[in-house]
Amino acid sequence: MIIYLNRRQLQVPDGISVAAALALSGDEHTRLAVNGAPRAPYCGMGVCQECRLSIDGRRQLACQTLCREGMQVEREA
Repeated sequence: MIIYLNRRQLQVPDGISVAAALALSGDEHTRLAVNGAPRAPYCGMGVCQECRLSIDGRRQLACQTLCREGMQVEREA
């Protein structure tokens, strides 16, 4: 299946979470910390909130959201 990560096409297997798709992309960061260091999913179950992304225009947790064909995922700048 195809999703779009920051407007770039990414081929992912069916049935995986957006957080898993980020890991497969080779760059799993979701945002940058105030010091510029990349931040990435930590707990994998929605408690840490580190995986918040814009998914189809809404802020969602990547670890709790399954990929859908054509999904638009945007990292924080």
